[in-house]
Amino acid sequence: MPASSRLNPAAKVRGYVDLMKLRVVELLLVSTLPAMVLAKGGLPDLSLTIATLVGGTLAAGSANAFNMVIESESDKLMKRTANRPIATSVLNKTEATLFATCIGLISLAIFQFFTTPLATLLSFIAIAFYVLVYTIALKRRTPQNIVWGGAAGCMPALIGWAAVTNSLTVTAWSLFLVIFFWTPPHFWALAIKYKDDYAAAGIPMLPVVASKTHLLRQMWVYTIAMIASSVALFINADLQMWALATNVILGIVFALQLRGLDENSENYEKAAGKIFHWSISYLSLLSVLLVAAQLLKA
Repeated sequence: MPASSRLNPAAKVRGYVDLMKLRVVELLLVSTLPAMVLAKGGLPDLSLTIATLVGGTLAAGSANAFNMVIESESDKLMKRTANRPIATSVLNKTEATLFATCIGLISLAIFQFFTTPLATLLSFIAIAFYVLVYTIALKRRTPQNIVWGGAAGCMPALIGWAAVTNSLTVTAWSLFLVIFFWTPPHFWALAIKYKDDYAAAGIPMLPVVASKTHLLRQMWVYTIAMIASSVALFINADLQMWALATNVILGIVFALQLRGLDENSENYEKAAGKIFHWSISYLSLLSVLLVAAQLLKA
């Protein structure tokens, strides 16, 4: 009898929840709500909002679960992921695959019945892109994996907008670009901390294969592009000057965190940890700012 089948039901349920990586999903949902508010020009319908957030949670959870199935052997080699449910035999690959498929189909059904056809299509593309393009095609083949694969994490901005309007505008794509350029410095900061893990698993994350100087240069490029995209977002959304100024300040604070990554710094990993945590705060504060500015404008 497989080890996973001998576990108590509570452990199995916990394993299924862990497959979804809900802490990561929270970050994805942070960009969904402001997209909906901007698309509506105010607060969207409550039932539509709930359906979009639930559908988005299940879609992202499905992609994350498929990711764990594909990377179950790699997960065993990394301290950060060694306790994941498949790596620890809480669940087997068949159970995890069935779960990922079921919640993925449920998410698409929710989008189809309660939102719009475009939001449904974009959700399907997001799942497929994360699993096929990022996890299978890119992650082990290029240090730029998170740059292009990270596009899947930007999709909630488009999905939220499409759920309201069944269309996409320049403003929606501007929000997409902010998150697209935010993702590399956010994730590379985390990868610095777990560089040895990625090296052990044979995954060529940029901090593993590049010099500190090259890595810092790349992080600066994407951070500057993120700030520029955020300015374009506030202009395209026709938000107030105070909101634009606050947005620029948030971006400058983000950029200032990079100063601690000087290659001669004695606290290199500590500085990377600060960047990672601030990047989460930045995205959360940006989302709050977008919602507040739009509601005060309405």
